[in-house]
Amino acid sequence: MKASAEALNLPYTYSTEELTDITYTLLSKNNLQNAYIRPVIYAPANMSFNLNTESFIVIEVWEMAPFLGNKLLRVMTSSFQRPNPKGFKIQAKAAGHYVNSILASQEAKAAGYDEALLNDMHGFVAEAPGANVFVEKDGKLFTPGLGNILPGITRATVLDLCAELNIPVEQKMFTTEEIYGADAAFFCGTAAEVIGLASLDDKPFTCNWENTLSKLIQENYTNLTMANKSAILNEVMGVE
Repeated sequence: MKASAEALNLPYTYSTEELTDITYTLLSKNNLQNAYIRPVIYAPANMSFNLNTESFIVIEVWEMAPFLGNKLLRVMTSSFQRPNPKGFKIQAKAAGHYVNSILASQEAKAAGYDEALLNDMHGFVAEAPGANVFVEKDGKLFTPGLGNILPGITRATVLDLCAELNIPVEQKMFTTEEIYGADAAFFCGTAAEVIGLASLDDKPFTCNWENTLSKLIQENYTNLTMANKSAILNEVMGVE
């Protein structure tokens, strides 16, 4: 959040410790043990487009089922593109940027799919609405590199898990055609967590999800988040 605020010229004066304490208090007061946390930083009214001299923050928490569900997803390549990085700070998680994701997701669902996959302006795979993408093929994972994607926190966690599990992973440019016939693929994000894909453009992935490296990553990610949740509940709410 700090990096996004600074990229958008929003003054950022909040410490991680301060925001963590406020979030714990908010969870405790609302008796939430399995919640989605959304901090939003915003500027005061400014019709002149001058640089902002102050900012405000709101932290929202609510119970939420898995964002994309628990079943493998049928995905389509979207007609919408990820915005040009020269036209916007695409590495920033900005609220207005979600319009692109919403339109792509609505298009996919109207066509009978579960979610969309967007390419960048050059025709290379970028990301899903609200999630990054990883593809598995021949015992190795690959994912789009930085530059045309949001550098997600969950994406970084998956890369760390790959290192811990000795799973080879490469960050590179690739097209949707290169995904067809892959062993497996998954989306990952704060709300999406790690969720497997059944197919892309009606072309199924070739391996049984339960026997893939992608499934192993999903299990390890779930174990990691549940361990963190237990520690937080024990520390803040006295729940074991």
